[in-house]
Amino acid sequence: MIKPTPNPPETDPTSPYESLDSKKLNEAADRALDHYLCPPGSTPPPRKTRRMYAVTADFKNEELLADACGTLASARTIANDFAHLVPASQRRTLQGIAQLIMLGELAVNRVLDNLELPG
Repeated sequence: MIKPTPNPPETDPTSPYESLDSKKLNEAADRALDHYLCPPGSTPPPRKTRRMYAVTADFKNEELLADACGTLASARTIANDFAHLVPASQRRTLQGIAQLIMLGELAVNRVLDNLELPG
């Protein structure tokens, strides 16, 4: 006897919540679906605040200055390295930009040196 339909495919008995990674992945999928399929007029769930790339009021001045110093040092290095790859007319411009970045870095370093740390 020939069946009109084939056998259903075998299903994986593993729960989507069995491992930590699959649970995180499932939660992320649920958040994405809720974001895009949220019915009109309803309020989406509140988002968690993240600190990455956000300058919030809870940062201390020392932390902000140290981060600014590191950012300026990286920018100066990038400008100096890139200056060697461009023609001479543009090289002077990049070296001037690198020097301005260095002056900003020196100012931030001086503020860090003058800053009195609590305790």
